[in-house]
This record gives sequence, C-alpha cells and structure tokens, in this order.
Amino acid sequence: MKTADFFYTHPIFSLDEATEGLAPAGGRAGTLERLKYHLTTGRLKPVIRGIYAVVPPGSSPESFQPDPFLVAAAVRPDSVFAYHSALELLGAGHSTWHRCTAFTDQRRRPLQIHFTEIDFLAHPSPMRTEPCRGLGLRRIEYRGKLLRVTGPERTLVDGFRRPAEAGGLEELITSAGGFPVLDLGLLEKILRCYDIANLWAATGWFLEHFRHTFHVSDSSLERLARHRPRSAQYLERNRRDGVLVPRWNLLLPKVFLDAGEPDER
Repeated sequence: MKTADFFYTHPIFSLDEATEGLAPAGGRAGTLERLKYHLTTGRLKPVIRGIYAVVPPGSSPESFQPDPFLVAAAVRPDSVFAYHSALELLGAGHSTWHRCTAFTDQRRRPLQIHFTEIDFLAHPSPMRTEPCRGLGLRRIEYRGKLLRVTGPERTLVDGFRRPAEAGGLEELITSAGGFPVLDLGLLEKILRCYDIANLWAATGWFLEHFRHTFHVSDSSLERLARHRPRSAQYLERNRRDGVLVPRWNLLLPKVFLDAGEPDER
C-alpha cells in the first residue's frame, strides 16, 4: 500500500499496523525510517510509544489532538468501548465526557490524551465465561474504522452496575432513554449473566419508567420484579438520599420519580 493511501485509511495507527500495511524493505526497521521522515515533515504526530496520528492538512502537530477512541483502538485492538464511551458511540450520550473507557483482555495503565483520560478495564467477571462472553456487543463504524462497543442493552445494565463510569445515574437514564429500541429478551439474558438483584430491579424500574417508549408489557415487568432485592437498595454508592420505590425495592433520587416519560411531560 502506498504511504498516502495508508495514512488516509489509518488516521491513528500502530507501528505493527504500519509494518504490515506498508511492507517496506527492511520490515520493521524500514517502517520506522519511513515514519521518521513523515514525523520531521509534520505529517505525523507521535501519540505514545509505537502509536502515531496522521495530522490533517492545514493543521500543525502541536495543535492537532488525536481522537481518543481511535487511539484506544490502536493501543488495544481488542478494545470494547463501554459505559459513557458506549453511550457516545451509540449516539445517545447526553453530555460531553472527557473520559474514554474500554474493556480489554489485558489491563494497562491509563493514558492522558489532551483533556481526555483513556482507561482500559478488565471485562466484568460474569461476562468472561460462556455463554455470556460477547453477549450484547456490536460493531459500529466510526471515522472509517469498525469499533467494538457494548450495545444499548449491555450498556444500560453495565451503567446501572457502575453508574459513575456512565456519568452518574441522571446521565445514564437520560441518555439510555434516547435509545431508539431495546431488545428486551437480550436484556434478560444479560441480567441472568450478572445475576445481581439490584440490576434486575434497576432495569425493571427503567423499563417501567419508559414502558411506552420501549413497548414494555406487564408480563416483562413482572418477570423482572421477581428478581428484585429483598431489602431496599441504593444504586449509587455513598448516596443516602432517596425515595423508596416499593415495587423494585430501590431508593432513587426524587428527581427521577417526579419526571414522567418523555411523551407524558
């Protein structure tokens, strides 16, 4: 592949990707020599060791800020974007979030890319084993690259499991309420994998709250309610203010209970 073509299709890339794609004489050493030339001309910008960003025409290496999602995918090709990053990539993120989060098979220390921190987390233990491995994941196209991301159903459950990673409960509920559709059968499969009572309850409350949006039946809500916790639970750690929702045995901030569905407000 010609260098210009490679740069066009790989806005962020690793040295290994360049060696494979450019296949210069001398292999890896030859690739490094070619990249060094483009670094000196300002066509490339080093991100971290072994990762490079193509500087768009008209931009300077000093002012150009690489896309954190593409950086994460280049650093860890097995990245599965999750939590608020998934909300953003699915087009549902409600607020700007200067943190990029991905599940990977091997954790590594966080990266700081300009104002954004990139965190690489281990996959949740229940989702590492069959038949749960890969459940609720999908591939989406992002700036010409296919990225793996937790789908709406998995993102919702993972967000209730760790609300802070999704930007907090309000951000999660507002964003997830904008999903165009939810697969209720898939949601139940994911909940069975985690098998945590307050996740069943939180998901049940959410579906009840948005029952018209997602066409949720009474029988679906009843199945979820059978798994609710026996005693009242908070969803956010260290939170001690809330109103009890008896059907789900959840203590939720009053603001969520005062608001109806979008078509009821």
